[in-house]
Amino acid sequence: MSGSSLEQRLLRAWYSRAGWLKLLRPLSALYRRVVVRRRQQYLDGQRAQWQPPVPLIVVGNITVGGTGKTPMVVWLVEFLRRQGYRPGVVSRGYGAAPPSFPWFVSPADAPAIAGDEPLLIVQRCQVPLVIDPDRPAAARRLLEEGVDLIISDDGLQHYALGRSVELVLLDQQRGLGNRRCLPEGPLREPAERLQSVDLVVRNGATADGPKGYAMQLAPGVLVNLVSGERVAANRWSGSRQVAAMAGIGNPERFFATLQTLAFECETYIFADHARYDEQVLAPLPANKPLLMTEKDAVKCAAIARDNWWYLSVDAQLSDDFATALLALLPAPERACESIQE
Repeated sequence: MSGSSLEQRLLRAWYSRAGWLKLLRPLSALYRRVVVRRRQQYLDGQRAQWQPPVPLIVVGNITVGGTGKTPMVVWLVEFLRRQGYRPGVVSRGYGAAPPSFPWFVSPADAPAIAGDEPLLIVQRCQVPLVIDPDRPAAARRLLEEGVDLIISDDGLQHYALGRSVELVLLDQQRGLGNRRCLPEGPLREPAERLQSVDLVVRNGATADGPKGYAMQLAPGVLVNLVSGERVAANRWSGSRQVAAMAGIGNPERFFATLQTLAFECETYIFADHARYDEQVLAPLPANKPLLMTEKDAVKCAAIARDNWWYLSVDAQLSDDFATALLALLPAPERACESIQE
């Protein structure tokens, strides 16, 4: 494995409850007071909040690190379309540098323009998606595309944007770590915040329960970055000894998935949202197939070698979750009426 980034070392400290983190407790207490007060100001009307004229689902988390938001957003887009909605997505566009904001993302955009996760969602779903750090501005631009439901990719803490449904994702294995707010722990908001959200989904849980609905990330097919060839993992004819890279919030989950598919991995970890070029990726072995996440693949496509592949994954959720979600939303025809009013 390559050397881990500072980000990964800090994540390990939070989730292993390292004792030295207590030194950061005064800063953590200050952070907690600030975020609680800020949310209360929006609840009390002291700060302005814009409520869109259509239902808006926020897909977020209260922890730092990957929890599976992007696969969840893809699942929502595909599921809600089947129910008759015309969904669109807004995103901050972390790491994106478009010529202007708000920016309507095209499948042909460069990752440096659109950001890795927005580009993945657009290429995967062909869904209208607008990025802007000012999420209300992104939502207003999205409404011009005739959507009748908005999904906010992340943004639970972006209270200037009103929401109809708050959906929070947690990593089943990691949980809330040491349950402390930043910087002593991984929490963006206190653990009690979970009591006020509409839906809690636990990525990696095997069954729905009182603490949330279960989500599994099922491995799909391996896709060659150069040729577009698609191969089921159990029909892989190449070497099972591979290199594997991940620049995501929880890379170990990806490597563990590859191991369940009978791959022996030489692993390489990059920072979440890392930018790649030929120089950065030069140390990767050329004599082994390289497997990566779909999120990494959108940034590597332009410099890919013939033996580079990504593994697609699909979120799987229960019928009970789908029923609970739809119970929180107006029917599609009513969503359309709200736009015209």
